[in-house]
Amino acid sequence: MDPQCVKFHLSEAGCNAISPGLYLGYILMALALAAAIGLSLMNTLKNPNVLIKSGISIGVLILLFAISYGIADSNLSAIAKAQGQTEFSVKLIGAGLIMLYIAFFISIAGLIYSEINKALK
Repeated sequence: MDPQCVKFHLSEAGCNAISPGLYLGYILMALALAAAIGLSLMNTLKNPNVLIKSGISIGVLILLFAISYGIADSNLSAIAKAQGQTEFSVKLIGAGLIMLYIAFFISIAGLIYSEINKALK
């Protein structure tokens, strides 16, 4: 019996079922990914105007990340040095956090605006 199965107190049948179950999960994940991409492409080809809106959205996200990257600090702390991080990775982490905060506040502002707009109508 596999030592990992003994470590996690799995029976022989349970241990033998793990690998096929994982492979089935991988196959189902690949099918779901292929369906998501394929159906999106089919929808885009039927209505190309959606592609323009998607392109604008992606452009706004890239601009938001560029602003976040420009604001982010790249100073290494002692903890970051101990973890083996570089100035570039620290700056990327900071940019990701700043982008998260900006997107969060924009979404909250959008929710408030939509509720007020709905209440006034």
